[in-house]
Amino acid sequence: MSGKMKCEAKVLSQELLSEGIYDLWLSVPFAGDVVPGQFVGVFPLNKATLLPRPISICEVDKENSAIRLVYRVVGSGTAEFALYQPGDYMVVLGPLGNGFPLDKATGKRAVVIGGGIGVPPLLETAKRLSLLDKDAAPSNISAVMGYRNNDTFLDDEFTNFAEVYVATEDGSLGTKGNVIDAMKEQQVPCDVIFACGPMPMLRGIKAYAQENGIKAYLSLEERMACGVGACLGCVCKTKEVDEHSHVKNARICTDGPVFDADDLDM
Repeated sequence: MSGKMKCEAKVLSQELLSEGIYDLWLSVPFAGDVVPGQFVGVFPLNKATLLPRPISICEVDKENSAIRLVYRVVGSGTAEFALYQPGDYMVVLGPLGNGFPLDKATGKRAVVIGGGIGVPPLLETAKRLSLLDKDAAPSNISAVMGYRNNDTFLDDEFTNFAEVYVATEDGSLGTKGNVIDAMKEQQVPCDVIFACGPMPMLRGIKAYAQENGIKAYLSLEERMACGVGACLGCVCKTKEVDEHSHVKNARICTDGPVFDADDLDM
């Protein structure tokens, strides 16, 4: 099986991870096709809401054909999702977008960097990186997580695959400041970066990577409408002209969400 598909996904479990953050496992037929960094579109029941909500895929269980979504409740759609119980069904479209090019990390010291709700897709990324070179993991892989305070989520799970460093805005846990502050303070060894988070964080990572001769791949967070590249509602500036729009833009939902940092005009 390959390509995206729309299906009914059975809810296997759901729990509250942190304030406003939910942990949802779904049974889907396309789990084996997922590349770390891809996302799904989840459709609300409310028919007045025609468009799916994009949620990144946090983890994959190929053996049981299941995917894990860790999401934040931010509106009516995600508030509805938080009410689902095991045995319920949700309509899901996926997998969508392109994922991280993990082959670029072969034989290199890789760092996954996540900020806030950009943390979840990096768990499967770290897991797959650890499988590239089992003898090197987790010492060859680092994870740098940025949170507002010590009400964190998922950081403990990264320890199975990577050396973990945490930054908090208020200094209540780990390095006080942002993920770049943690990278510098902890002198995290790095040849290639895979990152997801808010745009200010990604701009900082691109600058840090350029200053230090590091290759970086960035997953852009953006409000999406159709999720399949038709509406041009989620575009970012690039250095090259897009064949679809004929301007220096790219569609985050289909051309991304993962981009080579060198190709982005941020």
